[in-house]
Amino acid sequence: MVSSSSNSSNSGSSNTELKFFKHVKYEHMVAGIAGGVTSTLILHPLDVIKIRFSVSRPNGRTKVPQYNGMRSALSTIVKQEGFKGLYKGLVPSIWGSGSSWGLYFLFYSSIKVWSQSGDTTTPLGPTTHMIAATEAGILTVVITNPVWVVRTRMCLQYGNESDSANGKHYTGTIDALSKIYRVEGIRGWYKGLIPSLFGVSHSALHFMAFEEMRNYYNQQYKSVPIDTNLGTKEFLMIVTSARFLATLLTFPFQVVRNRLQDHRAAGEYTGIVDCIRKTWRFEGFQGFYKGLTPNLTRILPATIIIFTTYENVSWYLLERRLD
Repeated sequence: MVSSSSNSSNSGSSNTELKFFKHVKYEHMVAGIAGGVTSTLILHPLDVIKIRFSVSRPNGRTKVPQYNGMRSALSTIVKQEGFKGLYKGLVPSIWGSGSSWGLYFLFYSSIKVWSQSGDTTTPLGPTTHMIAATEAGILTVVITNPVWVVRTRMCLQYGNESDSANGKHYTGTIDALSKIYRVEGIRGWYKGLIPSLFGVSHSALHFMAFEEMRNYYNQQYKSVPIDTNLGTKEFLMIVTSARFLATLLTFPFQVVRNRLQDHRAAGEYTGIVDCIRKTWRFEGFQGFYKGLTPNLTRILPATIIIFTTYENVSWYLLERRLD
């Protein structure tokens, strides 16, 4: 026989779940996918250059091309691999970016509105924004990490090399996923997961800074509710400033993640701590910021594209829902 207190507890839990799912709106996911895919199609060559910079290192066991700068990287890749070299890993990048931004915006908006009890004019404060963004980031990273492993490895297939004998030459996304699983098992899909989870702090800092800057601007300068849409100029200034700050603080996690995911580095690092120690020993502080310039060159316009697309698509879809 079930007690009344047990029934009450179950009922309360069910009501909480129902209230949460009431705030889940697919429009945020669709808008996030649109933003992620659009930015990837436009800026993927810069992503390839950034990844190759971040894994280039002196004294590495495997020889990889060394670039003197963005112009050098661009010309070398085109010369050795043709323009196709700039678009290596494009398909998994589209999958990864689209799914990551779609899921992230879906999770974040749902958690945020749930924390506000459905009232989007309620200020949450930096701590709650950080928690909501962190929770959304962790869920997204765990789901999408295999796609990012594939993206990294396909971007690191130099020239016409072939590691097919070791099962490490990939002809496409599905081929890469199957070969990684066959050669390395599930663990291969989740290489770099720990630094990626630490890297969640990037999105958390970005969204927290963006929300706080927007709230402050709306309340202090415009005296309007915090959820009021910003003008284009104000929106771009706030979103890029927040992204720039988050990138500077968290970029070393991306370098460590890329190096652990690089299949040429197999055996070179025993783990995260070893990777950090060797990077510091051979390259110093600058080693943790390799690829920062192409990353900033890519990430700031990417942020503008992603968030502008997201804001417009989500607004359009949510207006249609109201209609």
